[in-house]
Amino acid sequence: MTYAVPAPNQPTVPVVGTDALFPVRRIYCVGRNYAEHAREMGFDPDREPPFFFMKPADAIVSDDATVPYPPKTENFHYEIELVAAIGTGGRDIKVEDALRHVFGYAVGIDLTRRDVQIEARKMGRPWDMGKGFDQSAPCAALVPADQVDPTSGAIWLEVNGKRRQESDLSKLIWSVAEVISYLSGYMELQPGDMIYTGTPEGVGAIVPGDVVTGHVEGVGNIRMTVAR
Repeated sequence: MTYAVPAPNQPTVPVVGTDALFPVRRIYCVGRNYAEHAREMGFDPDREPPFFFMKPADAIVSDDATVPYPPKTENFHYEIELVAAIGTGGRDIKVEDALRHVFGYAVGIDLTRRDVQIEARKMGRPWDMGKGFDQSAPCAALVPADQVDPTSGAIWLEVNGKRRQESDLSKLIWSVAEVISYLSGYMELQPGDMIYTGTPEGVGAIVPGDVVTGHVEGVGNIRMTVAR
């Protein structure tokens, strides 16, 4: 096959304990899926079903990367998240079957141009430029699903060694299984899809030179540096 222009590289995430790479097809993100985070963003968490936004697959950034401070923002935020990677696709997946569709889990960070996102929200416009920019989805290596309990476990993030976010997966408003089931009603999930399942309270700004570390119990750690 001859392409009209050079074909883009396939974004991938490594798998713990193997030389295999997980090919990334799509990145779905759940908005406001911890009650306290919803409240800190000015919303009532008890009144809305899950909603989603997307990032491009090539927004994926490997663990321990140096990430540039993005243009067009003066309020660059971190959001620590559990990431579920789909290994078996499906549509209208039942909640009780949903976790069997997961290949593995990882620690991820949803990087956000918060000022751009908020301005778009005020104007009733899409969030794409606030959420789906280059290198906005750092993700550590995947841990096979049979080694992880996604229903509970500590989740936290530190900036320069100071704790900024801290919660537990049990506080997700919509569980990982419920998120997969709900999303599969709108989109047919496919192998290679990744779902960032939401962030707890404590989001905030980072600046050039900051070192960000995060952790999800039973899954592992992630580290990134904001370029100077």
